[in-house]
Amino acid sequence: MRRPAITSAIMQDDESAQRQPRDKQEKTMNASPAAASAQPSPRRLSPRQRILVWAVRVVLLLLIIRVARNPWPLLRSRVFPAMLLWVIFSVYWGIAARNSAASKTSESRVSAWFHQIVLNLALILLFAPIPGLTGWFLSQRFRFLVIVGAIVQTAFMLLAVWARRHLGRNWSGAVRIGEDHELVRSGPYRFLRHPIYTAMLGMFLGTAISSSQYHALLGLAILVVAYLRKSRMEELILQQTFGGQYDAYRRETWGLIPLLC
Repeated sequence: MRRPAITSAIMQDDESAQRQPRDKQEKTMNASPAAASAQPSPRRLSPRQRILVWAVRVVLLLLIIRVARNPWPLLRSRVFPAMLLWVIFSVYWGIAARNSAASKTSESRVSAWFHQIVLNLALILLFAPIPGLTGWFLSQRFRFLVIVGAIVQTAFMLLAVWARRHLGRNWSGAVRIGEDHELVRSGPYRFLRHPIYTAMLGMFLGTAISSSQYHALLGLAILVVAYLRKSRMEELILQQTFGGQYDAYRRETWGLIPLLC
């Protein structure tokens, strides 16, 4: 007489067991949009920042068009060897940038774009004869400074390549922490915490020596401010990631310039 009750209980258990996966699936599907909406969306550039980005791009395009129409003044200029070195460096850096790990944490998109805008502005000032800034901070008669500047630029370019090879997949154009990020202490990182920034400053210095005009010196000054800002941001994120290990590393190394900072 109890068999129907037992059979009914078994059927109820089977039905509840079948409903549980469906209920879990429905909860998961309902929770997915909420979880997706909870994730912070990437911060976009404001209209003013977009205008500034496009202004820099337009200036670069106009300079390229001007040079293409009449390249001979550039070929005879003091900064032509420096420009060739910058082209070589840019090609290498673009290829090396492919070897970069995915990011775990990173500075905001606005902050990264701001640095790129300032960097491009400084680079334009290295070569563009801005009215009012074409005076000479080093004598125009010293043609040998073109060679001196090229040597300085080449030396620091090699420092950048050396540092980039030791940094490997930990490198990024933005201030960030990548997947499986490591605290690199080999190569130039044994002495400097930011050797790539040091190299960029040295390359700008070499170009400024070759140019010997105030517009190039202004470009170098702008880059100094940009990398002081970026190096402090990087120090903060590395200290938060590696803690006491990074504190010990800071005590044993220089930041950007040996004996100064």
